[in-house]
Amino acid sequence: MEDLKERVSLDEALEAAAATGMTTAVWAKVHPDKAAVVDPDGKITTFAQINATANKLTRLFRQHGLVAGDSLALACSNRAEFVAVQAATLRSGLRITPVNWHLTADEIAYIIKDCEAKVLVGEARVATLPAAAAECPGLVLKLAVGGPIEGFQDYEAAIASLDGADITDPVLGNQMMYTSGTTGRPKGVFRPAPVITPQAMYVLRGYDPETSIQLCAGPAYHAAPLAFDIRAAMGAGVPLHFIDKWDSELVLRTISEQKVTHLHMVPIMFQRLLALPPEVKAKYPIDHVKYIVHGAAPCPPEVKQAMIEWFGPILSEYYAGSEGGAGFTITSEEWLKKPGSVGKRPALLQVRILDEAGADLPAGTPGGIYHQLPPGGGFTYFKDEAKTAANRVDGFFTMGDVGYFDEDDYLFLTGRNAETIISGGVNIYPQEVDNELIKHEAVADSSTVGIPHDEWGEQVRAVILLKPGYQPSDDLAQEILAFGRQTLAAYKVPRGLDFVSELPRSEAGKIQRNKVRAPYWEGRTRQI
Repeated sequence: MEDLKERVSLDEALEAAAATGMTTAVWAKVHPDKAAVVDPDGKITTFAQINATANKLTRLFRQHGLVAGDSLALACSNRAEFVAVQAATLRSGLRITPVNWHLTADEIAYIIKDCEAKVLVGEARVATLPAAAAECPGLVLKLAVGGPIEGFQDYEAAIASLDGADITDPVLGNQMMYTSGTTGRPKGVFRPAPVITPQAMYVLRGYDPETSIQLCAGPAYHAAPLAFDIRAAMGAGVPLHFIDKWDSELVLRTISEQKVTHLHMVPIMFQRLLALPPEVKAKYPIDHVKYIVHGAAPCPPEVKQAMIEWFGPILSEYYAGSEGGAGFTITSEEWLKKPGSVGKRPALLQVRILDEAGADLPAGTPGGIYHQLPPGGGFTYFKDEAKTAANRVDGFFTMGDVGYFDEDDYLFLTGRNAETIISGGVNIYPQEVDNELIKHEAVADSSTVGIPHDEWGEQVRAVILLKPGYQPSDDLAQEILAFGRQTLAAYKVPRGLDFVSELPRSEAGKIQRNKVRAPYWEGRTRQI
């Protein structure tokens, strides 16, 4: 009975702390010396250390005049400082924007300025940061992690003399992730109110603060690892093991040797683990794994079936985006009865399947998937009313996906508008690529699309219309691709290029990317 009372008391304390961003402070009192973060190099940071650093950072931010609602940009790899900065923003009222540090200097600078960041915390390994920061006059504080960066203060030195005791007046902070669209520039997905995960959710996922271990094998700056790995580990009070770069055997060995119980993955990670030789898989027991959550990209049914056979029925799939969604989830048991589904129609928010005219479609007929906005509107694209309005119909919004409900109200995804390429779980927006390729002197127009790839799901392909006087050739194709590499992040650069004599256009003159994409997918049952 006494143990139950203690558990109830702890749960109540955690619920109260979550409302002010102080959950880590509670766990720092419960088990101060327990590992909170294990870096890729093996360095251990305890809950007490994470909590003290978060308090010091909060005091540093206040010394520089930052107040609740101000913005911080974080360009950092998978390491303890990422978690500490996240914890600090949660209790200081700041709005954090994690930045994909693989982007170019121009792309990073754009996000820093667009999110109106006053603080930039960056890692020395990100070579583009000095150039990016130089373009951002609004920054009042720049902190360097993991080594010196020109024009930045050293992260450790800046907080060394500050008090690490819990602040007495915490304010819950927010976060704003960036997602792109057809215009080619990323947009912040802004929610006026922070999202708080109920402590009961961690219980439902099988977390035990005494025995559970979390693994983060994907980049922390992505929305899903941030939510399902980092925020989950800190909320549940369990150690978080970081992996810096995907290595299939390393991941499997870490899962096995560290007794990892919880992790988030995307389908390409499944495929790479499954591709390991049988003798390698046999070396690493995985029967202690309790919960694998996956999403971010469609998972081929045969891949998911193989993962369930290997790890057991512990996979939980979600369907959502940076903008949110109605809340689709499906357990392994449900999925085995409905292979290929992403879940049953949610009870709280409605979902509609609409044709191009906006009319509702019957069960079994694919159409655009529209999610009901929650009370208050849910989200807006930061400083872009036009983009916000463009994806909405009568209180519903779309992420551009196409699908249908079956007779039992289970949703199946069948396609997507061609304005998003998902390669290895990473979103790539073709207009961003086109905007750079058309700057080449030989290119009259460009339509970048995703073509089938057995491992990555989709691969980026440029379809090019040349100006008069230029002839298609392998040399010219390589020249255009090399031109794109000068300004595009490496993962956005097309892996190949095709020349065409014309590009299909609508009556309004807009390139019809779906028609450009269609021949590459002809004859395939799956279009995503």
